[in-house]
Amino acid sequence: MSGGLLLLIFTILVALTFDFLNGFHDAANSIATVVSTRVLSPRLAVVWAAVFNFLAAFFLGTAVAKTIGKGMIRLEDVTQYVVLAGLVGAIVWDVLTWLWGLPTSSSHALLGGYAGAAIARASQHGGLAHGFSVIIPGGWTKTLIFIVVAPVMGLVLALLFMIAVMWLMRSKSPQQVDHWFRRLQLLSAAAYSLGHGGNDAQKTMGIVAGALFTAGYMSKADMAANWGRFHWPIILAAHTAIALGTYFGGWRIVHTMGSKITKLKPFGGFCAESAGAITLFGTALAGIPVSTTHTITGAIVGVGAVHRLSAVRWGVARRIVWAWVLTIPASALVAAAAFWIIRALHPGA
Repeated sequence: MSGGLLLLIFTILVALTFDFLNGFHDAANSIATVVSTRVLSPRLAVVWAAVFNFLAAFFLGTAVAKTIGKGMIRLEDVTQYVVLAGLVGAIVWDVLTWLWGLPTSSSHALLGGYAGAAIARASQHGGLAHGFSVIIPGGWTKTLIFIVVAPVMGLVLALLFMIAVMWLMRSKSPQQVDHWFRRLQLLSAAAYSLGHGGNDAQKTMGIVAGALFTAGYMSKADMAANWGRFHWPIILAAHTAIALGTYFGGWRIVHTMGSKITKLKPFGGFCAESAGAITLFGTALAGIPVSTTHTITGAIVGVGAVHRLSAVRWGVARRIVWAWVLTIPASALVAAAAFWIIRALHPGA
């Protein structure tokens, strides 16, 4: 087996490890609300979320994966080592924020890592000014805009849903409302997990496709035409990895998302999950790589704010926002450092 093929296999395994950690780190996004409202036990909740993470492979297409694969960084400037260093940057940041219990975006960690490694390589060949030439502005513009838009969409939709539900249920007893929405929340949790899998697994799919391209196993025509013979292997591998990661879950972040931001009841959980799911469906079909973490956090804040602004623990929310702001540059710096280490060990990288 050639060294190039071994490197490709190793890179793909690292990409799937990131995908697993994405599911592990972002399990809270799928299940925090349904656990905090006690509709499902933690164990049943992760099984429920993992199943729908996997089923997303058959429903939400590959538009986001195409944006990641060929719409963020110029493929001509990407090598196996760039992909590998980018994944290292994302994984390190994910592990650190998991240890800190912060629901940061695995998606933005991946984007930051990918960009940081590509810029580091290009800078070594032509200086820092040349380094930023690897960035494709169009793909980054919509991604950066939706760092703000996605949580705001989640917040506004959740707020509107809460107002509508409170008006429709105004004559019902709290026991009746709780009884109905405990069942409806199973549907909203499934929908959100479908959106979570459909958006986040596609990011790893794009990275794997990029690795296959740089290794010479895919052409530009394949990249433009749903990856040729690699179409279903890439999709199923990515969705299996994220589903397994979700199953093994990250309870530190579940606690932050499910109880520290605001106190949730079943109808509030239903509104938050429904708002998040609609946002994720729309962005996945439009090919916009958004953060599922940002989206559900915005929706949970919207649910809390409908009662009174003091119902939201703004100190926790502020800490989360700071983690969001730092994710892309922090993961980019870690990935750049990883690339420089790889280059020192392997001068031809």
